[in-house]
Amino acid sequence: MSNVSVTRMELLARKAQTSLAKQGRDLLEQKRTALMKEFMRAAGAALERSEALQESAAEASQALARAEAMAGAEAVRSAALASRGRFHLEVSTRSVMGVRVPHIEQKSPSRSLLERGYSIVGTSTSIDETASAFEREVKDMIQLADTTLRLMRLGDEIRRTSRRLNALDHNLIPRLQSEQRFIETALDERERADHFRLKLVKRSLERKRGER
Repeated sequence: MSNVSVTRMELLARKAQTSLAKQGRDLLEQKRTALMKEFMRAAGAALERSEALQESAAEASQALARAEAMAGAEAVRSAALASRGRFHLEVSTRSVMGVRVPHIEQKSPSRSLLERGYSIVGTSTSIDETASAFEREVKDMIQLADTTLRLMRLGDEIRRTSRRLNALDHNLIPRLQSEQRFIETALDERERADHFRLKLVKRSLERKRGER
């Protein structure tokens, strides 16, 4: 540690730096704990929404099969082409434990019979039921996407926080503590050497006075 100055001021600086690093480490640990709790809550919500999506997808598939059986595949295809449209989504960000996470806001994908675009005259009710079932599936899909994005962002922040904690625990704090011990040891040795030299000077002066 030839680049470390062995002075009292340097020792005080190392102590202050070590204390500050430990405080930062504690804050990061608290942040990671809070993020993990939020991550687990989001994971639970994602599991529920995934199950809801699987259920709505199965219901939509069954509704489509019924509609094709009752109204015919051509009628279902014609209604599907006529009802093409767009769902309006707004993506914003929210702060979760200080982390900016995306949030998908949607208008309800459910539409009235008139809004679906196809002619309601002579259209089988099975086609209406199929449209409603797929609209529910789309809603569940968007909700799952919202939760998944939150999980991804929280997971990234947890990894970054863990890397910073590891750097403090295994690099910065041990280095500062090692340099602090080095300075303390060097100052103690210097103090003992100075004390020994003073004793030698004192003995030399006493010897000279005794020879007079």
